[in-house]
Amino acid sequence: MSTTDLLLVEEKRKAVILTMNRPKVMNCLNFDLLYAIRDKIDDLQYRNDIRTVIITGAGEKSFCAGADLKERVSLTPDEVKKFIITIRNLLTSIQNLPIPVISAVNGIALGGGTEVALASDIRIASENASMGLTEARLAIIPGGGGTQRLPRIIGVAKAKELIFTGKRVNAKEALDIGLVNRVTTPETLLDDCMEMADMIAETGPIAVEMAKYAIDRGIETDLATGLAIESNAYRVTIPTEDRIEGLTAFKEKRKPRYKGR
Repeated sequence: MSTTDLLLVEEKRKAVILTMNRPKVMNCLNFDLLYAIRDKIDDLQYRNDIRTVIITGAGEKSFCAGADLKERVSLTPDEVKKFIITIRNLLTSIQNLPIPVISAVNGIALGGGTEVALASDIRIASENASMGLTEARLAIIPGGGGTQRLPRIIGVAKAKELIFTGKRVNAKEALDIGLVNRVTTPETLLDDCMEMADMIAETGPIAVEMAKYAIDRGIETDLATGLAIESNAYRVTIPTEDRIEGLTAFKEKRKPRYKGR
């Protein structure tokens, strides 16, 4: 299987669907798949016509079962270090994309699979999803940002419980603790993600980019600094053509036609 085959790419309306395509091994992450995702994310940094990225897994059973442990057994300690740095940098680049990223969690998401979802802005899970940072059961810790992103999303105490025990949670519990935004059926998962992507596509591109920037940077600091970040981000939107188009469309009672300018 070529690197291209490992990651299926579909452009649909103003969204890109990235499908991790190793269903026979539950879409687990090896170096080649990480490199394929990295290259596509790098490419999407510069695509002004794409408004949303949707990440999912091939098949009906697994989103991503984490690192490829068969590959891991053959790696030297230095290669393991390289793998961890590679996945950490990749997930940071996913989080830092200027456009929203939705994870369509279509089944089992363990370890690095859950970390992929955590690096996304929005998580929508099918009813058969199962998620967890299970690394402690292998005598290691999450190395793709899980110890940092999970507590920021669900709170410190619950994150410690899940990481210390290596516990898996089903879709209902994931929704209850705020790990996912929504639960849907396996049959409608991608349609629901596309519906959200279509709603995002109706908004101002610069506004969404600035909102994501303000939220992600502001959450890391105190309120006063966060408000200053928001003020600066708002200021970017004021001189745009899109802002005038939004007001004009409202006045003329029509849908705005935003151009990202």
